[in-house]
Amino acid sequence: MKKTLFTLLAVVTLMMTASCNKIETYAEQMEKENDAIKLFIRENKIKVISENVFEQQGFTTDVASNEYVLFNSSGVYMQIVRKGCGELIQNGERATILCRFTEKNILTDSIMLDNRIYHQFSSILDKMVVTNTSGTFTASFDMNSSLMYHAYGSASVPSGWLAPLPYIKIGRQSDKEEEIAQVNLIVPHSQGQSYATAGVYPCFYTITYERGM
Repeated sequence: MKKTLFTLLAVVTLMMTASCNKIETYAEQMEKENDAIKLFIRENKIKVISENVFEQQGFTTDVASNEYVLFNSSGVYMQIVRKGCGELIQNGERATILCRFTEKNILTDSIMLDNRIYHQFSSILDKMVVTNTSGTFTASFDMNSSLMYHAYGSASVPSGWLAPLPYIKIGRQSDKEEEIAQVNLIVPHSQGQSYATAGVYPCFYTITYERGM
């Protein structure tokens, strides 16, 4: 059943992107993506702050003001909803991280994947192995436990998913006062999963990050 659903997802995604891209140049697709991101920011009343302001605020974003920091080098926008419990991933450390997320195609305003609790794929908890090498984070999905891998056929973790890692703590909830890290991300196609990259469309993610055993 899951295999059929993933196949259907792939077909629908390809049909949507193909219909959009049939006569468009890459430059035109990029322009459409940028316009979609700007519209999403405007409609959701997002306040964009610079990396300098983000640093001055102690690498936090004001959720009450709906702040997102824009990383100029990647084009990723990030809002830290919860900083998380536990510790930052240290230099030289290799850690297992468990994620639940919602993925929305901003261009088509449609939910593509969702494995949060009580949703269709909630039994598939995304597991990725992350390495911090002098502040550069690399990661791969566990092929046996990853909705992203099953949906898109790639173990590569989108670069956009790694953008929050220098700023959030990765731990496990040990009591009701602690909360695992949660972020919201606007991810352009260049930092996204393989279908987004090929189809030139941006995605919006809500993701939680929890340390695996």
